[in-house]
Amino acid sequence: MRARVIGSLLSSLFLALTLSPASSLSPEQQPTGHGYLLRSAKMDRSGKLITAELNLISETSIYGPDIQNLNFLANFETSDRLRVRMTDANRPRWEVPPEIIPRQMHPIEPGEVESTNSSSLSVSGSDLFLTLSTEPSFSFAVSRRSTGEVLFSTAGRSIVFKNRYLEISSSLPAARANLYGLGEHTRKSFRLVPNDTLTLWNADIPAANVNVNLYGSHPFYLDVRSPTGDSHGVLLMNSNGLDVIYGGDYITYKIIGGILDFYFFAGPSPAAVTDQYTELIGRPTPVPYWAFGFHQCRWGYRNVAELEEVVASYARAGIPLSVMWTDIDYMDGYKDFTLDPINFPANKMEAFVDQLHKNGQKYVVILDPGISVNSTYETLQRGLKDDIYIKRNGSNYLGVVWPGPVYFPDFSNPAAAEFWSNEISIFRRILPVDGLWIDMNEASNFITSPPLTELDTPPYSINNAGVRRPINNKTIPASALHYGNLTEYDVHNLYGFLESKATHDALIKDTGKRPFVLSRSTFVGSGRYTAHWTGDNAATWEDLAYSIPSILNSGLFGIPMVGADICGFLGNTTEELCGRWIQLGAFYPFSRDHSDKNSNRKELYQWESVTQSAKKALGLRYRLLPYYYTLMQEANQKGMPIARPLFFSFPEDPITYGINTQFMIGDAILVSPVLQAGATTVEAYFPRGWWFNLFNQSSVVDSSASGKMVNLEAPKQTINVHGRGGNILVLQENMTVSLEKQREMELLVLLDERGTATGQVFIDDGEAVEMRGEKSEWALLNFTSGVEEGALRVSSKVVNGSYDTSKMTVKKVVVLGLKTNFASSVSPSVIINQFRSSRIAAEAIFHYNLTGEFGIAEIDGLSQSILFDFEMVVKF
Repeated sequence: MRARVIGSLLSSLFLALTLSPASSLSPEQQPTGHGYLLRSAKMDRSGKLITAELNLISETSIYGPDIQNLNFLANFETSDRLRVRMTDANRPRWEVPPEIIPRQMHPIEPGEVESTNSSSLSVSGSDLFLTLSTEPSFSFAVSRRSTGEVLFSTAGRSIVFKNRYLEISSSLPAARANLYGLGEHTRKSFRLVPNDTLTLWNADIPAANVNVNLYGSHPFYLDVRSPTGDSHGVLLMNSNGLDVIYGGDYITYKIIGGILDFYFFAGPSPAAVTDQYTELIGRPTPVPYWAFGFHQCRWGYRNVAELEEVVASYARAGIPLSVMWTDIDYMDGYKDFTLDPINFPANKMEAFVDQLHKNGQKYVVILDPGISVNSTYETLQRGLKDDIYIKRNGSNYLGVVWPGPVYFPDFSNPAAAEFWSNEISIFRRILPVDGLWIDMNEASNFITSPPLTELDTPPYSINNAGVRRPINNKTIPASALHYGNLTEYDVHNLYGFLESKATHDALIKDTGKRPFVLSRSTFVGSGRYTAHWTGDNAATWEDLAYSIPSILNSGLFGIPMVGADICGFLGNTTEELCGRWIQLGAFYPFSRDHSDKNSNRKELYQWESVTQSAKKALGLRYRLLPYYYTLMQEANQKGMPIARPLFFSFPEDPITYGINTQFMIGDAILVSPVLQAGATTVEAYFPRGWWFNLFNQSSVVDSSASGKMVNLEAPKQTINVHGRGGNILVLQENMTVSLEKQREMELLVLLDERGTATGQVFIDDGEAVEMRGEKSEWALLNFTSGVEEGALRVSSKVVNGSYDTSKMTVKKVVVLGLKTNFASSVSPSVIINQFRSSRIAAEAIFHYNLTGEFGIAEIDGLSQSILFDFEMVVKF
């Protein structure tokens, strides 16, 4: 008690000193708050949770009156996840409900707590450690127990909590902290740059605009500490608009509502943080196998005949095309769930989609959330009957989008999800589309409604659009009301998330298959329901380069199926730019060419050189589809991105922390594209290891001693893609997304310096709703290889075999990384040992080609079933 009294006296003295000159300060210079004092604290008997009561030190008038009393809670939800929550002690405030993101909400039960004098919280098995401080005002810090390093500390900066303005800051070690995330923004650098303000308020601002808030809000960052690579994550679970100011040695959150609800993830690797983060927010939804093929779209296709000609032109050019898309052109007056009776009549569209399906191709169309206000429009009438539209001032809010006047479905209303599902089902009876693309769902609005209440003009203006434009600008106004009397002010950033969930669930209900949904607007946890693309980029070399940080950020946010519009959406592309873009875009997780009707045509067959680039890059992409699909399974199970920054695989290498121009696909493939006009070489960084060129398998980069920069040749139609030694890639022989029971595969074995390699492949029917569900059939195979005692061994082990793989065979095995002294003048024998069914010996054709330091071995002429475990031995 004595310590608390002394602390209060010191705090009063401190405040007297800091507040005395306030009268001479301008409003902008005056402090926004003076913080809180700790009144009492309690800990539950498990030792995992501590609560505290905080009292305001003194008032300030900036941004409104302070909230007098706060409740503080810190809780170890798991050994790797610590939650710190602060809110008004006297009245409930808006926070993201568990119905949207399932999680613990009220972990304290009466009678389970007792008073404590402890100023710290830790649990056995956790590397996180929480400390509380009371001088000069209340603060908390999260540290790493194993090293003592402070990860997040509010000491020295006042916590501010007003009705519509919250502020909290943490210090950072500027020389060691490397921050990533806090999106969505288009940025040149993947790593956050000091003195940046990152605004989170979902807006229809083209992605071609740099360093402004875009379509999604993800208040999460990953911090990778130099030089060890120890990593942790920080999430602020808050859906209100906010600015994050990153100053290098500090980070400050300025939020216009809700509560302070932080989650800290212990890591200590980037991969572990991602696993822990997606465990909380929800694992990424799997996408169908066909979604990993190449997609084509354009805003401006005029009629069915033009769609047919595009599909035929791709076939004539020999460029694989798996999915055809149509933008808003197909609609009757831009009304959802309709077909233009003149240019896209139902009978011709049905025949077109039927032919696509016969070709083994798929079809996706766009939907916008705004429902046209047209008395003859049956969708509108059904919505009116169900009363599912957003309200304002006592009536349905009237906005304007492509169809003209529209009402917006309120997806926070369960009845709206039912309405949406029903409309999708009715539409799919007319046209059996395979996936849905939901756009304009920030929500975009072509008008700006005048202010109606104080919610429309918050006291603090976030840096919306980089110019602090009003939050009502070109969107649903903040004073609009949702189901349950929720305000747009609070739920604005959730709109696209909720529409994604409704669309995802509707497709499962209607098809019984795994859905494919692509959404522009996203929020924390959107990856549970949707894929994402980076929005309206431009046909510039800068936008080509920006696409890499953008897709890497989406992966951090738990949305692994992501891509950028290949060749650029806005503006005219050039032949060279389009050629280089498809070389890069062929390796995006989501690979789609998409362009604006006011720009030149950008289909890949428009130029011969682009056609050749596309055939080469997509040729490798399609061969790698089993690998991409296996990574999708890893994303679904552990949250791992498909496209990853280099430091995910090499966190101990600080050089990887600042790389923006290369990325990994999984742990095994490094992509090093050309990003500048006229360039025919690329400066690429190769972390430690052996790296094999996947186009020219005899070309190897040896950086086994240490990572190094290498100048790579990159002629006009060439992108550098390297496989990392130590991996086995399962390649498919065909150039389609068809998943027939009979499939032929190749094993590409990339040995490391120790002469070993491992790999994995996941196989199912490509469309089961659950990728590894208890009721679904699936197979998982592990492969290993090694060189020992004068023999090369390649083995397969079936981990799960509920999916029928009896007609799936390994046709060829290629081994890269053999040393020259492994060659022999005596023809080796190839022995195949098949286990579980029978033990057999077989002869196969063996080739060995020596090029420089490394040799390439090929075992061809195989027809080895993968149904059972097998071992292939090449003896010399």
